[in-house]
Amino acid sequence: MPRVIGRVGVILLLLVLTACSAGPSDRPAVAYRDDGNSGARTPRNSEPRTVPPLGPSSHNALDWSDCTAATKSELDSSHSPGDMRFSCANLLTNTDPPGAVRGGTTRIALLTAGSGDVPLVVVNDIRGAPGTTFAARLATRLPDRMLREFRIIGMDRRGTGDSDPANCVPEREREAITRFDSRATDDTALDRLLESVRTASQKCLLELERRAQTYDTRHASNDLEELRLQLGVPRLHAIGRGEGSRVLSVYARDRPSNVGRMVFDGAPDPALKTLAQLKRRADGAERTFDVFAARCRDSEECALGDSPRQRLDSLIERTRGQALPTDGAPLTSGELTRAVLHGLGNRDDWPRLTRAIAAAEDGDGSALAGFVRDSEVGADRLGQRMVTRCNDTMSRLPPERARDIAEEWVDSRPLFGGVFAQRLIRCSTWPRPQQAMPSPGNGRLPRIPVIATENDPLTPATGSENMAATLPNGSKVSWLGSGHGALGRSDCVTELVSGFLVEGEVPPRDAACPA
Repeated sequence: MPRVIGRVGVILLLLVLTACSAGPSDRPAVAYRDDGNSGARTPRNSEPRTVPPLGPSSHNALDWSDCTAATKSELDSSHSPGDMRFSCANLLTNTDPPGAVRGGTTRIALLTAGSGDVPLVVVNDIRGAPGTTFAARLATRLPDRMLREFRIIGMDRRGTGDSDPANCVPEREREAITRFDSRATDDTALDRLLESVRTASQKCLLELERRAQTYDTRHASNDLEELRLQLGVPRLHAIGRGEGSRVLSVYARDRPSNVGRMVFDGAPDPALKTLAQLKRRADGAERTFDVFAARCRDSEECALGDSPRQRLDSLIERTRGQALPTDGAPLTSGELTRAVLHGLGNRDDWPRLTRAIAAAEDGDGSALAGFVRDSEVGADRLGQRMVTRCNDTMSRLPPERARDIAEEWVDSRPLFGGVFAQRLIRCSTWPRPQQAMPSPGNGRLPRIPVIATENDPLTPATGSENMAATLPNGSKVSWLGSGHGALGRSDCVTELVSGFLVEGEVPPRDAACPA
């Protein structure tokens, strides 16, 4: 049974049901809060039906072509597509907002899966896999009824994946930044990092010119509107994961009449500024590692013994002095720390992460390097992420504060504090955006479920909860599991989301799904 902690006086009821595969009436266990007034259980469909209709079928103007073979080659064994087919297309969108006459165009890569007539757009984080790859992986884990109703559409956000690239950081600076000592706190070392960041920023501003300011959440929201128009549908139905949910929240705020059925699978905290957000994310990463360590210790064969945290701490410290051999370039402490952080984001990768850490202890960092190094030679994912993140935040860390922040975070968050502190430094010399990120609030929005994963190293549950509270018609769905994103990983969450998107069934407020 799920473990759900509520306020004093709040009653939690557990609906024990069988697996969803047995039929449409069989649902995973869900806990929710009763209103406490009548003593009777609140029916599943008692919530106000503030759910937009699915609307007419798509009559899109995009030129789709089969890309099944190429897509399947990018999927690993944990995402077996079977006989699923994939199609790809390109979307040409303005570099400036719709209606602007002075801008050029940029190419956005798209991928679709599923046999349905209604488009369902998937927006991923700016980090990690490109949006098309993530959508293909997600499609392999969605229930058949979603694939029959929808065409799942993934989008490579500006500058990422197969979209027009934002490859602007020179290789020397890219390696200096990504391979930087994760626990550096002295002025001399941090000055070297700042100098690399300054050079990278200057190169990107020169390379991208006026386009440099168009890689951000607002322009990604505009791209979604262009996609909706090209698909020929009155409303945008969409799923956002993590930071991708912020793109949807901006779209919903600016275009409430065009909002269809949306689900946020984790979301950044709309109430926190960048420094506080990164501090909370570092705390979440530390907690997630402790859950990972506990799971490892409880298993029959834990390659990290009884003290995974201490062993990783020692490995990071040892790697600071001498990088680990790999199949390619040696693995530095900065890369090692980011590799572990990346592995924590996917619960299915935890056994592989355990073995990779153990192999690194034995002197082989190749398996860990596989978590973080891009297989595409020369790809500049640092530039793609850095430009977008810096355009999305008003915060700029004064260089004189870098040492204090680094010392405090490395001391209080020994595994991941330094990595998150260095992300503050990456935007120190980038021009501030002209406008701050808008609040997601808009009173005309329909119901939007927001999923909060209890142990998410990238979008902590408190941020997702605050997003649900900030949305005028938001509702929280908790998953008591671990990793980045619950959809496709929790049967319970996937069933609730499927019911909402396909049938318009609103999940109970404050629903909770077991780990």
